[in-house]
Parts: sequence; C-alpha cells; structure tokens
Amino acid sequence: MGMTMTQKILAAHAGLDKVEAGQLITVNLDLVLGNDVTTPVALKEFDKMGVTEVFDKSKVAIVPDHFTPNKDIKSAEQCKLIREFAYDKDIENYFEIGEMGIEHGLIPEKGLVVPGDVVIGADSHTCTYGALGAFSTGIGSTDMAAGMATGKGWFKVPGALKFVLTGKPKEWVSGKDVILHIIGMIGVDGALYKSMEFVGEGLQHLSMDDRFSIANMAIEAGGKNGIFPVDDKTLEYVKEHATKPYKLYEADEDAVYDGVYEVDLSQLEPTVAFPHLPDNVRKISEVGDVKIDQVVIGSCTNGRIEDLRVAAKLLKDKKVAKGLRVIIFPVTQKVYLQAMQEGLLETFIKAGAVVSTPTCGPCLGGHMGILAKGERALATTNRNFVGRMGHPESEVYLASPAVAAASALTGKITNPRDIE
Repeated sequence: MGMTMTQKILAAHAGLDKVEAGQLITVNLDLVLGNDVTTPVALKEFDKMGVTEVFDKSKVAIVPDHFTPNKDIKSAEQCKLIREFAYDKDIENYFEIGEMGIEHGLIPEKGLVVPGDVVIGADSHTCTYGALGAFSTGIGSTDMAAGMATGKGWFKVPGALKFVLTGKPKEWVSGKDVILHIIGMIGVDGALYKSMEFVGEGLQHLSMDDRFSIANMAIEAGGKNGIFPVDDKTLEYVKEHATKPYKLYEADEDAVYDGVYEVDLSQLEPTVAFPHLPDNVRKISEVGDVKIDQVVIGSCTNGRIEDLRVAAKLLKDKKVAKGLRVIIFPVTQKVYLQAMQEGLLETFIKAGAVVSTPTCGPCLGGHMGILAKGERALATTNRNFVGRMGHPESEVYLASPAVAAASALTGKITNPRDIE
C-alpha cells in the first residue's frame, strides 16, 4: 500500500522509507512557531530543559499578534518576555510592531514555509501552511519548547481523508464557503486527527488565498492538518516568496484513505456558520432574517488582499448600515500597504468602517471588537464558540468577506448577489 502526501513528507523527515497511520515517529523540523500567548509558557519549559540556545536561529519564528498592540499590562509583560528571549537568542524571525502581521499570514509571506516542510506552531491554525504543500500543524507550548531546543517533534502518523473538488465556483463563492460547506458536511470532529487532503480539477479555480483559507480551517473539522498538492499556482507563489529550497511530494496512486468525499464547487452557495459551532452551517438562501451589531473582516483566515478587494468591491461608494460597527484588519503590514495603494482603505473608511493594524484581537475576544451581552457579530474569522468574541451570551456567525461586506450594508446577514 502507498502513502498519502502527508505521510510521504513525514517519512522523509523521519528518515524512513515508509510510515503508516498510527505509527509513532520523531521528525526533523523545518520551522517552530510561537506567538505572544503561547511562547511565554514555552519559555518556562525551555528553561527547565537546561538548554541555553535554540537549535537553529533561522528555524524559530516568534510573532506577537494576539494581544498586540499591547492591550494591557499583562500583554505588555508577555511581549517584553518573548522580545528579550528573541534578542538574547539572536532569533532571526522575530516580527513585532511595524513589521508584524498575523502569524499565519506573515509566515508564508516571508517565505519561511515552502513545499515539503514540516512545521509546528503553538497555535491551532498553524495548519494554514498546508496550502503550500507542507505538513504544518498546531502543538502545545511544551512541544514548542522541545522543538526550539532540539529541532525535533514527535507525531502519531495521521490517517487521511481525500476531498475531490470538481467544478467552478459561482460568483461570490470563495475558499471560505468551500471549507464551511465541508465542515458542515463532515462535522467538527469529522476529520479528527486525520490529514485533510484536497485534490481534483476544481483546484484550478481556487487561488492561493482561497487555499490558505481552506487549510486554515482544517482544525475546525478536527483535522491534524490540511494539505494541497503543489501545482502551477503554488509554484508561482513559492517562486515569489521562498527564501530556501523546497521539495515536492505527491500521494501514491494506491495511498490509503479513511474516506473520500466529492465536492462540486459549482453547486455551492455562499455559506454561513451559525452559533455556536463551525459545522452549524446554512446556505445563504436559508439564512432568514438575522440582524447583526458588528461585522469583522480580516484574520488569518480572510485578511488577505483578495479578501479585501472583494469587500471593497461591494462597499465602494456605499455606506454601512447606521448603528453597525464594521472593523477591517489586513493580515499583514504588506497587505495593509497594498490595500492602501490600491485605494481599498479609502473605500472602507468612506463607507464608515474602521481599519486596524494587523492583530488577532477581535477574533479571539482579545481586544478591539469585544461583544456585549446579546450582541451578534458576522465575522470572516474561523471560530464561533460560546463567548469566542466576548460575552458568553453574544453570538458569532462565520462567513466570507463577500457575505460580510454585503451584510455590513444592510445590517443583517445578506447575500452579496442582492447588493449588486
């Protein structure tokens, strides 16, 4: 029996000819990632190990993004701690205010992940980099500490689910709608500790930004990772960004999958996840009359330039609904600058939205967009658990930038088709 794409990458990094689902292995790591929430905990464990240097100064990345710009004294102290560690250890990839971004947008943009890599990050949405044909997954702070010290990580080799994508999406249907549809189809535990491997001729209609969005939310189906084969679009992105050599892996024709699902992209509608789980999805035609208090467009899921362009197309020369709060935050400083140069920020501001520096703040109920009791937000983020963006009795609805921008104009969840 052959191996899946994920299994081939893991086997190579473990120095093995073959691995099988369920096998315990130790692998060499290409990148270890942490942020301002998880790294302070990792540093305590790092110190306990008695080591004085990280395994490779170029293969550790630390990005303060969750509570930055610092929202309070505690977050300032956390950032001070990791900043001093990064400077003391000469960590090359430390990105803070002014050169920062939300980690899962910044790391690919900086070319720090390439096809064939194995990446661990002390953040569950580290699975984003599977869009580049890498194995990337979230881990705990203790594993981050061990990874920084030794350059190694241990895994149980995951089984896999294959998602065969066919057809061409209709207008206003994006990667976010694809992954929400899939999560709704298999459930939040439908891919528990499995690799979600996306293939099929439909991939030609999905941009890299679409793929990042899909891979980002693999964890919301319980997946260990999400991964895409490397095609011309991937290679074009890699050639523009890569800072190191890469290696391509393909699944064997006789690879073993625990399940195969077919998704006809041409049949999908814009999709909305209702509270309080990402699998509680409805087609836009089935949403009904849902009034909202806040719209958030951005995050590591949907803050890239294509996302902002879609939102601006709908908001241009219009005004957001009276009394509605609309917050937009580009995923990185580079995207922020590009959006400014293209006039997108002017469009947002004239429409009545506010534009923030890159931060995870609103997504996790950290700062800059907290919900009060009884309030509803429509967000392009990745989670809508109870209390995710504020008060336990608030509600979060997940959708694409197109649906979010359309809804910003009406004050209720709206099909972008109805705005034109």
